[in-house]
Formats: sequence, C-alpha cells, structure tokens
Amino acid sequence: MTIDPTGLAIETHGLVKVFGTNRAVDGIDLRVPAGTVYGVLGPNGAGKTTAVKMLATLLRPDGGEAYVFGKSVLRDADAVRSRVSLTGQYASVDEDLTGTENLVLLGRLLGHTKSFARSRAGELMAAFGLDKAAARQVKTYSGGMRRRIDIAASILNTPDLLFLDEPTTGLDPRSRNQVWDIVRAVVAQGTTVLLTTQYLEEADRLASRIAVIDHGKVIAEGTPGELKSSVGAGSIHIRLRDAAQRPDAERLLGKVLGSAVQTGTDPVALTAAIPGHGTDLGAAEDAARALGELARAGIVVDDFSLGQPSLDEVFMALTESSASSTSAGSAESAESAGSSAELAAGSAASASPAASEAASTDEQHDAISKESAA
Repeated sequence: MTIDPTGLAIETHGLVKVFGTNRAVDGIDLRVPAGTVYGVLGPNGAGKTTAVKMLATLLRPDGGEAYVFGKSVLRDADAVRSRVSLTGQYASVDEDLTGTENLVLLGRLLGHTKSFARSRAGELMAAFGLDKAAARQVKTYSGGMRRRIDIAASILNTPDLLFLDEPTTGLDPRSRNQVWDIVRAVVAQGTTVLLTTQYLEEADRLASRIAVIDHGKVIAEGTPGELKSSVGAGSIHIRLRDAAQRPDAERLLGKVLGSAVQTGTDPVALTAAIPGHGTDLGAAEDAARALGELARAGIVVDDFSLGQPSLDEVFMALTESSASSTSAGSAESAESAGSSAELAAGSAASASPAASEAASTDEQHDAISKESAA
C-alpha cells in the first residue's frame, strides 16, 4: 500500500456539486487521516452521497479540488479507482446468483483467475459468517446478510480506501452490530473507511473523527468528544412525575438555561444542554439552578441526571438552524441508486482488459456463472 506523504487518505478543498439551481455540495473541506474510520454525519439530503460519489470518481465536481492518497479525482481518476471501493445504500449483487457465484463473478470481472476467485470467495463467505448460505440464491438472504455480502464484494480486492454509504440503514440491531464488527476488522487490516450515516450511535462507536454535513456544507468537524464539548459543558436529563407539566417545564428550562429543550416520545422526559463554562462545577451550578426553578414553579421532578452531551444532542444543536431547508434532498436522492454497480464496472474496466473487450455483460454473466457452478 502506497502511503501519501501527507498521511491523508482524502483531502478536499471547496468541493462543489450543482444540480440545476441546487448546490447539493457547497464548498466542502475534508481531511481524512489514513488508516482510520472517518464518519460523515447528516440528515437525508445533506449531500453525503453526492460527496462520496465525487470522491469515488462517479460524479465530476463542479468546483474545488479533491485528492485521494494524493491523486486528483479529476486528473488521476484511474489511479484513484485502483485504490478505492464503494458499498452504496442499495445492494449491488445479483439476487438470482448464489453468494459464492456473485463473488466469483466479480473476481473474474476484476481479472482474477477462476481458481483465485473461487478461493477468495470462500475466504470472504467464511469471514463474513455467510459460509452456510454460500450455495443459496441471494434473494433468499435477510437484509443483514445482503449487506454483509455487499461489503464482502467491495473488499474482494482489498482496497486502500473503502466508502460505506449508510451501510446499516434498515437493519435490525443484531445485523447492525455485525456490520460494525466487519468495519473494525477491515480497518485493522490497514484500510481507511469513510462512513456516511444518519445514525448518531454508529458514528460515535466507529469513527475517530466526524464531519457533520447539512445542506451541502460541513457545519462541524472533530472527534466525538470535541463535538460533544462544542455544544455545552453537559446536559441535564429530567423525568417528571406529571406529564401534564411537561410544557411548563420545557419553557422554564429553556429560559433558565438559554438552550433548546428536547422532548421525545416519552411524555415525562426532557433533555437540555447546559452552556459551556469550562468547568464541571459551572455545569452543576446551572443544573441546580434549573432544578430549583422547577421546584419553585411546583413542577415535581422524579429523577434527573447530569452528563456529557450525547452525539444526538450535538447533531440537533448543530442542524437546528437549517432544519427548514430540504432542497438538497431531491437532487441527491436521484443520484443515489446504482453507485456500487457503477464503481465496480469502472474498476473492472481498468483492472481487466479482457472484461472490457467482452461482447456483452450478459455473455460474461452467463459464462462465469457456469464456471462458478462447475
């Protein structure tokens, strides 16, 4: 693996992508250290997928610069493609083939011999806990199994940089944890992972640094700890005795603390950030003052706790001011489908002259499927 002298896997300066009148990506600056998990966090339509597709050379930027291991995505696209892989939001494997047949097919498209492709497919199916389902058609797989084989396909050639675009969306907690374990294992082998997600817990668990994107802009960047500290010294979590008092408690807490109060589906629960003082003592004093005001107003608190802000609270605080704008969503969603297939085709064409000279993809598909079944 060739290491860029800057120690960065990705570096962007003012990256822009425009769809019509909408700036889906609006001047993004990123610096992603090699050998780490870097989280890109944002709501639907924030520009995450569009940014990833530019970095993976699937979309041409309309402005700015982007480098992957020191190579320009504009001027050195082939060199970039040779070092990256992408798992998109939607499974790119063939549902009518078995798990093994899918991996063998991809291995052959990437220029490997039949024996190597079958051997590598077996290794990956076992490593991803899919060996017992290797001979089953992918259309019989659960959602979690499909995501695992999709990621397996993306590392058939071990990439220096792996893009995972919302890899656990729609998965149950068990499957999500299995994908997280896979990500950790991939990074342990030296691969850099850029992970886009809407899940705060996912970014907190996996990423060493996180960029928060909203409406095409990076609105915050740092370690999870730095981001949590940026929105206040702590947060107070309160449970009321009487749900009918929550509106009054919400107004009073907001007034005393000068911060937004979050209310969820639990009718007696409230959470509010405490503005930073630089000391835990200052946060504790503010919490005590807030509790005193609630008591004076006759609002009974059954339970409370004081702690560091969660990443959820950070996200809400950072995106609150721009929550009303949704124009980025429609343009990005139109571009999101088929990312994995496009990148695989580009990589295969670069890595395997035989594949690019084939008469048709269907003929390759049929021939290699027969080989893998042999």
